[in-house]
Amino acid sequence: MKNIIAKLAGLPFVQKAMDEEADLGAFKQRPTLKVVLGVSLIAFSYLIGWPLIGLLTSLSIYYHQPLLIAVGGPLAYGLSHLVFLAGMYIAGAKYTRIFLRWLTRAAMLKLMQKFPAAAPENHPVR
Repeated sequence: MKNIIAKLAGLPFVQKAMDEEADLGAFKQRPTLKVVLGVSLIAFSYLIGWPLIGLLTSLSIYYHQPLLIAVGGPLAYGLSHLVFLAGMYIAGAKYTRIFLRWLTRAAMLKLMQKFPAAAPENHPVR
C-alpha cells in the first residue's frame, strides 16, 4: 500500500492539487453566463427526455402506430442525451476539474493519515 500511495503522490495532477491546496472556493463565486447556459441545457435535456418519450408512447397507442415510438423513442432519447452532453461540456468542464482536484487532495490526505509512512516528505500529514 505504501508503494501505491507513493506512486500516486508522484503523479503531476496529484502534486499540483496538493501544492495548491485545492479547495471548493470557486463554487462560492457567482456563476457566469456560460455556466447558466450549460445548466439550462442540462435541465432542458430532462424536459425533452422521458416526457417526450412518454408523449410519443401515448400518441403511438392512440393512433395505433407502433413505429412512432419504435423510431421516435430512440431519436428523442438520443437528442436528449446530446443536449445533456452539450450542457455538461459548456458548464461542467471548469467545475468538474475543480471538484476532481479537491477530491484528489482530500483522498490523498486521508490515505496519508492512514499510512503516514507513505506520505512524501514535502507533504506532511495534516
